[in-house]
Amino acid sequence: MKEKFKGVFPALLTPFGKNGAINTDSIKKLVEFNVKKGVNGFYVGGSSGEGLLLTVEERKQLFKAAAEANEGRTTLIAHVGTICTDHAIEMAKYAKEVGFDAISAVAPYYYGFGYDAIKNYYLDIVNSVDMPMIIYNFPNANGFNFTKAIAEEMFAASDRFIGIKHTTSDLYLLQQFKTMSANPVVYNGWDEMFVAGLSMGADGGIGSTYNFMAEKFIDIYNLFQKGDIRAAQAKQLEANAIISQVVPYGTFAAEKALLDELGIPMGGCRRPFRPISEEGRKKMKEIAKML
Repeated sequence: MKEKFKGVFPALLTPFGKNGAINTDSIKKLVEFNVKKGVNGFYVGGSSGEGLLLTVEERKQLFKAAAEANEGRTTLIAHVGTICTDHAIEMAKYAKEVGFDAISAVAPYYYGFGYDAIKNYYLDIVNSVDMPMIIYNFPNANGFNFTKAIAEEMFAASDRFIGIKHTTSDLYLLQQFKTMSANPVVYNGWDEMFVAGLSMGADGGIGSTYNFMAEKFIDIYNLFQKGDIRAAQAKQLEANAIISQVVPYGTFAAEKALLDELGIPMGGCRRPFRPISEEGRKKMKEIAKML
């Protein structure tokens, strides 16, 4: 069962129309664009998808549109994480209803919740819906860092925990997760460190820049699996040369501008994200031509 959760998963961006509503036509185009490249699945409604800036109803709309566009061809993971457990449960149930393969959640944020509250948040979600859960470890965003000991305890509490999305540069911890008795699927989170994550045992990656250059990460993954580490490193350097030009202009806004140039209308980002500058848009046009 875990095999279908391995590989390259774009953290799907959420396109918006001129009125600020979710653009379901562009979701279909973006999913199709990446399915044709050979991605293994999609992570929907996470950080890259501006999930925490959407209402619960909008996140459900996003899940439905992504599932309809995917048509069962790849593995779908719904990010249902939020500060309110009841909202997370509502979204998890809906993700199952529309055909997602698993759910994921970042730990609740803002209030500085302790481990007991966070553990019960995850258990309340997985006990509410019969779906595999991928814990989203993103300490920079919510101030809570899973350790191997904490993860062991969580995974022992329910067999619905199957994986960890690890978005931190602590690759030693990633490797430690892979020594757990539960043998979780572990995803590398930072795009620019994908080959390093694989070398420490990651089963795949979930990334934002995969939206527009998934082929580079698919190449990294496949070359690594074949044992051609130098070629995988070379591909990572190619990807990083582009990433280094995207990030200064606001990662998500720049990625959307790039996809605009590639023929998929994405709109801007939700406030308080700032719109991309004219200079940034010009740079994305140049990158799009290179792609």
